[in-house]
This record gives sequence, C-alpha cells and structure tokens, in this order.
Amino acid sequence: MFSKILIANRGEIALRIIRACRELGIRTVAVYSEADRNSQHVRFADEAICIGQPQSSKSYLNIPAIISAAEITDVEAIHPGYGFLAENSHFAEICESCHIKFIGPTPENIRLMGDKMLARTTMQKAGLPIVPGSASIVKSKEEALKTAQRIGYPVIIKAAAGGGGKGMRVCHNDIKLASSFMTAQAEAEANFGNPSVYIEEYIEKPRHVEIQILSDRFGHTVYLGERDCSIQRRHQKLLEESPSTVVDNKMRKRLGELAVRAVKAVKYENAGTIEFLMDSQSNFYFMEMNTRIQVEHPVTEAVTGIDLIKEQIKIAFGEKLNFRQDDIKMLGTAIECRINAEDYENNFMPSPGKIETLNFPGGPGVRIDTHIYPGYEITPFYDSLVAKLIVHGNNRSEAIRIMHGALNEFDIGPIKTTIPFHLRLMENPLFLKADISTHFVQEMLGEEEGPAATE
Repeated sequence: MFSKILIANRGEIALRIIRACRELGIRTVAVYSEADRNSQHVRFADEAICIGQPQSSKSYLNIPAIISAAEITDVEAIHPGYGFLAENSHFAEICESCHIKFIGPTPENIRLMGDKMLARTTMQKAGLPIVPGSASIVKSKEEALKTAQRIGYPVIIKAAAGGGGKGMRVCHNDIKLASSFMTAQAEAEANFGNPSVYIEEYIEKPRHVEIQILSDRFGHTVYLGERDCSIQRRHQKLLEESPSTVVDNKMRKRLGELAVRAVKAVKYENAGTIEFLMDSQSNFYFMEMNTRIQVEHPVTEAVTGIDLIKEQIKIAFGEKLNFRQDDIKMLGTAIECRINAEDYENNFMPSPGKIETLNFPGGPGVRIDTHIYPGYEITPFYDSLVAKLIVHGNNRSEAIRIMHGALNEFDIGPIKTTIPFHLRLMENPLFLKADISTHFVQEMLGEEEGPAATE
C-alpha cells in the first residue's frame, strides 16, 4: 500500500480522504491556500504545505505548486477529490510523468469522457441509449436550425466541454434558437476555453439518475446501485438519495449493466459515475460520465456499506476489487442534503462570514461530512458547500423523518444556510410522494424556468 498521499483539495472532501488514509495506515500531506491556513484539513493531515494565494487559480489549480509540494514531501500518489483538478487530464498526465500515481482514471479516460460530444458518440457505439440530437459539433446557426427542425422542438444547446449549466440554452422555436446559438458558444468559450456546442432534444421534466461504478485494472467492474439527483437548482444538486423511487430491481440491473458496458468500452479504471436522464415514459438516456468521486458518494456508502474512497486508493495501488457484483446489496434508504452557505430566500445568494454558533445533529443513522467549526471563516473564494448531512433509514419515509429531525438540530449562525430550504423540502407533499423532476425546486419556489433543464 502507498505510504504517503498528497490531497490536492480542501474542505470536507480533503478531511474525508484524510480519514480514509488514516484507516489504511497511510500518511497524508495537505496543501492549502493562504485563505485556508486555519482549515481542519491542514490541522489533521500529517504534513501541510501552503501552495499560494486565496484565488483557486493561484493555489488549488496551480499545478506546478502542487507537484512541487508532492516532490518535496516525497509522496507516492495524489488524490484530487472532486472539483478543481479532479477531471483535468493534463494534471493526470503530469502526475504520471513525475512518477506520482494519480488516484483516479487514466488521462485518456478523463479526456475522452470529458468531451461530452465525444463521450456521447463513444457511448452510442457501446450500445447505450442517447438523447436524439446532432451527430457532431454544430458549427453554424444554419446547421443548428436544420438539426432542430429534424429532431423537433424543444431542443437544448449544450457546450461540448461544459458543466454546471454553462453554455446551455433551451429553445422552443427557430427564433429562440437563432438568438441563443452564438450566446451559448460565447459562454462556452468564456467558461471552458472551447466554443464547441451540440444540440439535443430537450426532455421535459426529467429525472436525473446516476449509477456508481468501481473498476480495477484487471477488468473487474461492479455497479453499486443508483442515486437520484433530481433535486437541483441551476444545474447544481441540492439533495441526493439512494435508491431512486422510480428504479425497481429489473431496471437497476439494466442500468447497472449499461454502466458496466460503458466503462469496459473505454477500459476505465477507478471510481466513476454514469449519469442518465429519465423521461416521463421511464426511458433512460446516457447524459455524461463523471470521472471522479462525486460529492454525493456518501449515500451509496450508506446503503452498500462500501467505503468508496478506500476503494479508490486500493484500485490506484493496483489491488483487485475484493467483492463481486452478487456481493453488493442495497439496504434501506439514504438521503444527503447539501448544506450551503447561501440565502435561499434571496435567490440562493452566497453568504460568507464567520461562524459564531454551531450545533451538529446526532443520533442513529446520522452522518455529517464537514470542515467547519466555531470561529471558522467562510470566504468568498470557493464553493459555498459547508457540510453534507447524510441520513440512513430502513425506508424512505424513515429516512425523511430522521433528516427532518437532524435539520432541526443543525444550527449554523449567524450566516445564512440552506438548512431552512431543506426543512421546507422535507415537509413538501410532492417530495414526500417522490413526485419530483429536475424542475421541482424552481416549481416549489415559484420561479420561472431557467436557461436549461439539467446537468
């Protein structure tokens, strides 16, 4: 096993990786920006190195500084967590060239699945169902109009290198498409350095269901059930649960087998997620693959009992998976609420500031992944996620009751958080009946439809 790993991340995921490493007997190195000098991942790692100024571009995205820290501390591997450099094929290549193991898939895997148009084509060849759309990048407004007229409105423009809803526009007619095409290209260029876009049929009020996979270097691949991530706003997930109420055992097996086929088609290694959209007729379509650990991985851990971070590390070291598909059982229901430092009553505006009061909930079936503490300063430099509240119950109704109680006990002050939003959600009759889609939140809050459907 590795003797020392550097964690190229911050916040709760950095702490999560530190704990997994500690249990495996692995020493850890934290890297941190000047703004994170007093963060808990710095305190609890065995070693810590400052890699730059508060801005991500000068610290957590600063590849030379991270590699220098790795070489100075003589680590054998780097875990990127999620976000930042986790899906950066160039970073994975540099790690490889420096003889440092990147805990994740190969650079080729990241590059292939990171290009949504290329991933779409590759998955179609592998036999996965895809949403009807353009066969390649759409380069002109005229080509876009022809494509839309062929597949029928409404359609959605998507950035080929996109994520987080950037470079996406929903269009219900020729006029809207013509006016949105160049805007989507410009947004894609500004956010990803790549103006390429493609067009798909727009699925009205879909479910967002994803399959977690693990695959070792020996070609052994398993799926660990599904997560329903339909509760989202502006293409950002707010709540995830496993299992999904719309997936039965037969469908789960089908989706799992499709996910395994997908990863085998590209010789994928390590943890990954195949994301699907489901329409109102229960048809599933491949959407994209995330070549990293997901924020919502704890709900899968709760229902399967498998530590995904430890498995990532073991696979990267070259170990075989020590369980087979038949060994994986899903027990009960798990729900995760993302607790963000945001004012949901004010358009989910970020709410940075110093935490003065803090009370964590507890009890059977309650887990909290967080890096905050009394006196912790939430800065405006990074993502607004401050905690993940995960509960596990015997069934969905029990899990919701546990979550409602835990949210009532959870107090973070004086900053605004999404705790009140989640409490409202736990009491919503439609949510209680699992009558949800990716539009649920905006309908619940009485908002107009945003620029795109889901991500």
